[in-house]
Amino acid sequence: MKKINKVLALTLSMLIAATTMTACTSGKGGASGSEPGSEPGSSASEESTPTGKGGEIYFLNFKPEIAEVYDAIAKDYEAETGVKLNVVTAASGTYEQTLKSEIAKKDAPVLFQINGPKGYAVWKDYCKDLKDTELYQHLTDKSMAIQSGGGVYGIPYVVEGYGIIYNDAIMQKYFALDGAKAKSVDEINNFTKLKEVVEDMTARKAELGIEGVFASTSLTPGEDWRWQTHLANLPMHYEWKNGNVDLTSDATKEITFEYADNFKNIFDLYINNSTVAPGLLGSKSVDDSMAEFALGKAAMVQNGNWAWSQISGVQGNTVKEEDIKFMPIYIGMEGEENQGLCIGTENFFAINAKADPAQQKLAEDYLYWLYSSDKGKDYVTNQLGFIAPFDTFTDDEKPADPLAREVLDWMGKDGINTVTWDFLVFPNQTFKDEFGAALLEYAQGTKTFDEVKQIVVESWKTESAGNNA
Repeated sequence: MKKINKVLALTLSMLIAATTMTACTSGKGGASGSEPGSEPGSSASEESTPTGKGGEIYFLNFKPEIAEVYDAIAKDYEAETGVKLNVVTAASGTYEQTLKSEIAKKDAPVLFQINGPKGYAVWKDYCKDLKDTELYQHLTDKSMAIQSGGGVYGIPYVVEGYGIIYNDAIMQKYFALDGAKAKSVDEINNFTKLKEVVEDMTARKAELGIEGVFASTSLTPGEDWRWQTHLANLPMHYEWKNGNVDLTSDATKEITFEYADNFKNIFDLYINNSTVAPGLLGSKSVDDSMAEFALGKAAMVQNGNWAWSQISGVQGNTVKEEDIKFMPIYIGMEGEENQGLCIGTENFFAINAKADPAQQKLAEDYLYWLYSSDKGKDYVTNQLGFIAPFDTFTDDEKPADPLAREVLDWMGKDGINTVTWDFLVFPNQTFKDEFGAALLEYAQGTKTFDEVKQIVVESWKTESAGNNA
């Protein structure tokens, strides 16, 4: 975790320094405030008691998959404090657009989210300094916060990880077959072995009772973030790492997409061994993909620990909790036998600096309640499924869901190198949309991958120069 934090801290400091003269991008944000009746640094187990009696907080939520949980939190919070939490959730892929529209209104969001240094760059005029807030005092690693000029403008509220989620029951069924290309998941620690196993499983999918090894690769516009951001993080991570690129410099404004072939290899493995023919992927959403996995139609799916709520919520779900596991995304890099999951954060709470001070205080009180009270922490751990980076949580209050446990297990493995979330340096949403559209055309057979690579390199340069978000 320390490795992650050092890299993230460097990335944050560079990007903020490089963009202080500009406006900034999107994301997920932070909150500030001291709990009435308590001093900063008070006991982590101490129950907070917000003093707000009446009033309303407008919270613009980034994550549609947990909107229902926030609705439940709002009801309990109002019942306990008298403060109404008005949660508005932006549709998938529209958060930036929604925030730009809402922030200009008279009744603008008081609590919102920014996605890291680029998000702060766009919204810095609306981000209140949170360095004196109670929540920030309890942040276990303060280098993870978004900082600029001695101030704190975004507080990370969750650590997350992603990789290839697999159904161990299906994998064990495969390993027991005569002639299986592996006898355990431990043998799958590089792309060559993963490809060998996946293609053999595809050839024997009738025996395994699946429709495809991988759930469908969602390429509907707005539903393609798993590929143009999360999957693309791996080749870019290695391009910068192997090239000794300083992520705090302007060297990230242009790329060569050096490991484009590695990206192509894993992407091809996904779309050619899927539940759905490549040409039909433009109609598939992330929900479709997760439902296929939950119903046992697929053995694997790329996603993060946040996907547990989607899997467990699918009606007719056949995947047992104990069978849901993670493996790293292997793309054929030297030494990847020691590679771990992609772990980091792009989720930061921010409080609207232009909101009424009384509403700012209500937002501060709410955030501290959520991460310090018994009821709030129960929601965070057991329903939101967050791995919270605050010392207010004891060991037995950390997430118990299978994917969160897997992230924690991978973080604790000796000799394993976590892949950091370098996609926080990606230019902007326009770049990601153009990348995703090119991938869809490639899957449909109307573009070559060389053309995809060219679009990625050129769009990256154009959007980085434009300094948009």
